[in-house]
Amino acid sequence: MSQSAWSVMPTNAAIHDPVLAHEVVALLDVQPGMTVVDGTFGAGGHATMLAELMQGRGAYVAIDRDPSVENRARSFRASHPDMAVRLLKRDFVDGFRSLAVEGVQADAMLLDLGVSSMQIDQPERGFSYAVDAPLDMRMDPRGGQTAADLLAELSERDLADLFSRYGEERYSRQIARAICRRRTSQPYERSADLVDTIRHAIPTPAQFGSGHPAKRVFQSLRIAVNDELAMVEEGLDAAMHILKPGGRIAVISFHSLEDRIVKERFRDASAPCTCPPDLPICGCAREATLRVLTTRVIRPGSAELDRNPRAASSRLRVAERTTAALTQDAA
Repeated sequence: MSQSAWSVMPTNAAIHDPVLAHEVVALLDVQPGMTVVDGTFGAGGHATMLAELMQGRGAYVAIDRDPSVENRARSFRASHPDMAVRLLKRDFVDGFRSLAVEGVQADAMLLDLGVSSMQIDQPERGFSYAVDAPLDMRMDPRGGQTAADLLAELSERDLADLFSRYGEERYSRQIARAICRRRTSQPYERSADLVDTIRHAIPTPAQFGSGHPAKRVFQSLRIAVNDELAMVEEGLDAAMHILKPGGRIAVISFHSLEDRIVKERFRDASAPCTCPPDLPICGCAREATLRVLTTRVIRPGSAELDRNPRAASSRLRVAERTTAALTQDAA
């Protein structure tokens, strides 16, 4: 397929507000001449702000598995002709690993997890429950299972487990039962059909609680389709192998499951000793490989929420690489 076939938005489309951008800029502390690795380039909002600090000197590596970012990456490169800018068209796990093989050492790294506003605003991608569209939800539409495939293939129990685990959906069993009942006569192909099933499966009062009644089910399907949680774990592991001592990594997550993984990985990597507390002498000789810079998770302020309501669920954590050598279990 030609490149133009993947370019579903024009190059002059408005850039969406990058989430927690000022906090990211302040904590990553990017300087001219640095090497910055952006694991989720997306619409390029964070990249534009970070590149300004580089003042035309250094290298910017943009990574994204979504083919629709190619035009944005090309425009970003053209806007910064004096910097070494490259785009790796793959997921951030593979991107980090390939950079490690090349011997790249990053001064700053950014991971903006989850689905982007750019993807939500493309109805044909099927990420939004607010617009009727094909049930796709793949961040890389060139291969892999779609949300429609999962709805057709998973058992009632597996669907209920999926909605409960990844969406913390209170009515997961009722929704899964309704989906399986409906798909016997007609497969799910459109998002509106799934939303309609969810609305009829849950009690009426629950439909007027916090957020859209289909929000948690759509989140669950998107996480499963893109294997997002496993990628966060593997991505943080891979990032450690290209983050140089003194380099910083910022991770923006959008739900508690992602944030829990980031929090635990940062905590474990910043712990200097894993010996039992009652052991009189340290026997592990383990050194902390990260220093956590955000003692508490950072959330958007009221001004940002007024400007960009989609930032409401965002969370930011930042850590700095120490000089300690990596061990097999360090991440």
